[in-house]
Amino acid sequence: MDQGNKNDRKTMGRHEQRQQALDFVFESMFRDDSTEDAFDDAFAARDIQVGEYAEKLIVGVREHKDELDALIEAHLKGWKKNRISRISLTILRIAVYELRYVEDVPTSVSINEAVELAKSYATAEDGAFVNGVLGSIAKASEKSGDA
Repeated sequence: MDQGNKNDRKTMGRHEQRQQALDFVFESMFRDDSTEDAFDDAFAARDIQVGEYAEKLIVGVREHKDELDALIEAHLKGWKKNRISRISLTILRIAVYELRYVEDVPTSVSINEAVELAKSYATAEDGAFVNGVLGSIAKASEKSGDA
């Protein structure tokens, strides 16, 4: 997954890298190949540099997908995972991965970024939905000491 100059990869902000991760994770919902193959195809087709943080999110979501989905589904309150739009599910997976495994990002930042992505890529209603699910997960994590 060598995408060129490491310095170029570090100059992107985390917001932009979350958007990159969203693109890759969303695209992977329609593919069965490996993360490595998806990266290679994306570089060839789009001539892009994937940021280090984006790569961390993409690989992390792929490695923990079942765990992330179980946690999301446990906090849906009357919904089933298959009723969630694919874009909202992708945003939730990335945010929950970030909440659980990225220690240097405050919970409020992860949730806010996910809500903004939902508003940008889906609808305002999706933003509110994402906020509710992530808020529930964050509260449960605080109570259990996982936060």
